[in-house]
Amino acid sequence: MSERFKALVVNKTETDFSVNMESICLDDLPKGDVTIRVHYSSVNFKDGLAGIPDGKIIRSYPMVPGIDLAGTVHSSNNPRFLKGDRVIVTSYELGVAHHGGYSEFARVPSEWVVPMPDNLTFKEAMIFGTAGFTAALSIQRLEENGLTPANGPVLVTGASGGVGSMAIAMLAKRGYHVIASTGKDSESDYLKHIGAKEIISRADVLPEKISPLGKQRWAGAVDPVGGKTLASILSHTQYGGAVAVSGLTGGVDVPTSVFPFILRGVSLLGIDSVYCSMELRKTLWNRMAADLKPGLLEEMYNEIEFKELPEALSGIIQGKLRGRTIVNIIGKD
Repeated sequence: MSERFKALVVNKTETDFSVNMESICLDDLPKGDVTIRVHYSSVNFKDGLAGIPDGKIIRSYPMVPGIDLAGTVHSSNNPRFLKGDRVIVTSYELGVAHHGGYSEFARVPSEWVVPMPDNLTFKEAMIFGTAGFTAALSIQRLEENGLTPANGPVLVTGASGGVGSMAIAMLAKRGYHVIASTGKDSESDYLKHIGAKEIISRADVLPEKISPLGKQRWAGAVDPVGGKTLASILSHTQYGGAVAVSGLTGGVDVPTSVFPFILRGVSLLGIDSVYCSMELRKTLWNRMAADLKPGLLEEMYNEIEFKELPEALSGIIQGKLRGRTIVNIIGKD
């Protein structure tokens, strides 16, 4: 295919860093046995890091960012995927070490490709996106650990962000009493609308002094923050409860003790949405199209045009985005 198409390309040299919309062709795409016409992608925190010179996410330059995408198969050398099939790709090396979703076409290994459930649209798939998948995986792990609505309230930190918003809506759909923690007082109405029963401040979760073992407050937690916040969450988790951690915006050091683990039997569940198995991916995407699909999914996103992407990447790093921001790659076609 000699016809050229648009892609957002980040490049870094010893003297310069750039984020530009460029014209490329299929020959510029990396190796893979499935080529996809991208309809939608989304904006995740990792993507924001890809758009700054010291983000430490991109492994080689130049690179097309975008850690998720939804679209139709344009061509395939794998009999499992046929031209026109609707598919989803999230994580693996996408947008980090392999050209990603911020392009009108993407070429990937077939091992990364998930068939899209029949009752999801391209738009809905990317309203979920990597953030929704991470939230779903967190809930799956918590429930495998024994969490049920009868156990007590569930805390969600980083509540107005992508993972947080998705976790709140999914948990509410499942009948949980959700406590949302946010540093943004202005988001209280939004968080209640998507399913939170209680809103607490960031300071209420993370006091100046973290107790090694505090009052038991929640049966479980979805935490995309990490750091000291995670340490405080663990100290207040109920006996036999669990915390699913998926992020590090609060830092990588967790100043906790063994007390929550050996005195209350608390479990710390690490959530890896990057390299988890394809079998689990398919299970979760089918759940996201069914019992984890909020009825107000269409109210939880902001859709932008391809040309608005650089501004959105900057916005997510600055904490200015709420919920999910999806990118319409295909335009009006």
